[in-house]
Amino acid sequence: MSATTPSDRATFEVLTPGLSTTVQDRGRFGYYNVGLPQGGSLDNYSSQAANMLVGNSPDEAVLECTYMGANLRFDSAATIAVTGGDIDVTVSGEPAPTWQTVEVPAGGTVEFGMLRSGARFYIAVHGGVDVPVVLGSRSTYPLGQMGGFNGRKLEAGDVLPIGAGSGEAPNRTVVDEAARPSFAKQQDVRILMGLYDFRLTETGKRNLVEGEWELTPVADRAGLRYKGPGVEWVEREQPFGAGSDPSNIVDAGYAVGSIQIPGGTQPIVLHRDAVSGGGYAMVATVISADMDLVARATPGTKTRFVEVTMEEALAARREYKDAVAALWE
Repeated sequence: MSATTPSDRATFEVLTPGLSTTVQDRGRFGYYNVGLPQGGSLDNYSSQAANMLVGNSPDEAVLECTYMGANLRFDSAATIAVTGGDIDVTVSGEPAPTWQTVEVPAGGTVEFGMLRSGARFYIAVHGGVDVPVVLGSRSTYPLGQMGGFNGRKLEAGDVLPIGAGSGEAPNRTVVDEAARPSFAKQQDVRILMGLYDFRLTETGKRNLVEGEWELTPVADRAGLRYKGPGVEWVEREQPFGAGSDPSNIVDAGYAVGSIQIPGGTQPIVLHRDAVSGGGYAMVATVISADMDLVARATPGTKTRFVEVTMEEALAARREYKDAVAALWE
């Protein structure tokens, strides 16, 4: 048992860690101006659904698993839920459902297969994963080695404490099929153009919003790289302080969801663990309502970036917030 875990606390042990499993919550806000990204669960909707199913608040920490699950053993009886991509789950060797409340007996194990769809899934336990709060969040920021469990992804043998919990029953014990997200291999991702779209030629802009882009295996919590028809840049003499890459600018801040094109042709969508600024032009930004959608994509997913207006983006944000709120009703 970890030296930091009191002996009277309920815990679970990581038997195998999977490919990349971290502790995440809704994120670390208020420090972007000093270079700390917001972090948090990449698929916020799935993460919150898991918390709802076990009777947690929306702020409790969960496990975010990428492609492969962390197999776990619980020392005490626990209430859990698994949401996100389609995956086989067993509890002490017996099949268990996803998107539903599941009871684990004392000493029980929870094991996972490989994801059949989506890139990530989430494990919530009643009481939450009770790691220390760092700058207002329990989320893991591996690059900064802070938050989560010792500031890193989980390893075999780690023992994590479970919070006391409210003891209250969840609002519901299953999320209806109609309220579960899809994990399609073809996506339309809505974007707002700017701030530096003027740097693209008309052909470059057309390729970005009319071409088909494929997600490459270079995709993690910081960003996702796509390949496709490429873009073109308006020729100019680079200003003092900018690099020689055609997409270089004098440094500027990056919004979460910014699309930058290092190397000049293939775009990267910055996600929750990305740096907060740098020297690449942000030609567009994925709207906040579609950031979960981007996080669900697997390599090979065909993507079209669809330009929308600010009014459409704000309407989509309201619809997304309503969908999340409906989980808790």
